[in-house]
Amino acid sequence: MSWTDDRVEILKKMWGEGKSASQIAKELGGVTRNAVIGKVHRLGLSNRSGGATAAKTADKEKPAAKPKAPEKPKVVATESDPKPANTPVKVMPRPKLVVTAGQPLPPQPSANEISPEALASVREVEKKAKKLSVMELTERTCKWPVGDPATEDFWFCGLPVQSGKPYCEAHVGVAFQPMSSRRDRKR
Repeated sequence: MSWTDDRVEILKKMWGEGKSASQIAKELGGVTRNAVIGKVHRLGLSNRSGGATAAKTADKEKPAAKPKAPEKPKVVATESDPKPANTPVKVMPRPKLVVTAGQPLPPQPSANEISPEALASVREVEKKAKKLSVMELTERTCKWPVGDPATEDFWFCGLPVQSGKPYCEAHVGVAFQPMSSRRDRKR
């Protein structure tokens, strides 16, 4: 369907009479309500306040458009147009996590839920951990969180992951326990 001059005139007339976009679409046929709304906006008819008389007076009393002040050009560095080496780069400070009072921390496994061997292994691994931020994690780095997320001392392990797992070998031993050991846990 194309907007012929006749169809546009019918649209303008019905819109000026206060008809809805759905009513106009039904009258025209072969056009949706959204197509009518789009055409109304493109024609600049979208502001109707008092029916046909308001539309006619609005056409007669259009004020002259005010000239706009020229916009300042935006400087954007691209791969082909990098910033010169002597241009200082503003580094944004790392946002602090704010935890409201009464908000509980996520549950952490207690020492009696982890086998002594796995716990010793985790402590040794965490001494050698890369201590990455969330932005430094990749699919090849251990995503085991260490510390309280509400403090500056929070970090992720970052050591190489075990194949098919999100954690390094030591943290896999803590995260994925056999079913029998989980069943036998004291609650």
